[in-house]
Amino acid sequence: MDGQIKAQLMDEAAMRRAVVRIAHEILERQKGAQNLVLVGIRRRGYPLACRIAEAIFQIEGVRVPVGALDITFYRDDLSHAEDQPRLRCTDLPVSVTDKTVILVDDVIYTGRTVRAAIDALFDLGRPGAVRLAVMIDRGLRELPFKADFVGKNIPTSHSELVCVNVKDIDGEDSVTIRQRQP
Repeated sequence: MDGQIKAQLMDEAAMRRAVVRIAHEILERQKGAQNLVLVGIRRRGYPLACRIAEAIFQIEGVRVPVGALDITFYRDDLSHAEDQPRLRCTDLPVSVTDKTVILVDDVIYTGRTVRAAIDALFDLGRPGAVRLAVMIDRGLRELPFKADFVGKNIPTSHSELVCVNVKDIDGEDSVTIRQRQP
């Protein structure tokens, strides 16, 4: 992990509350769970999408389909990201055509991940609408994207890293800010 922790912004309980709030906001905006698909951007977006779907089930009693989207080959920084990019599986249990798709990710920063996800999504079908849910909006956008559903807004600098940890991958649920190493 890059740099020392400057601050812990969310613990497990705060993340759980944010997921439940996001689920309520989605249901309110959509007027229910009909015609809805949650699609988590690999890696940490997928477990967050599963949690939102579970919260929707607890609130509405409806199981919303959840898929996972790999954007590896849609990234505009592919040559910089890794020497050998790791392809992860895209798995959508239903067609996205004419559905309201909620893209779920851990952090929105520059907007480039969102652009790549939308490109990947439209290669799989033509959604009726696409919305974005994120655990953290850290600002500093380079592309004109705005999250529709946000767990927490955190103004940051380019020298900071926002780390969203999820139990499924990292062994704990937390959000921290770290100082980037020079």
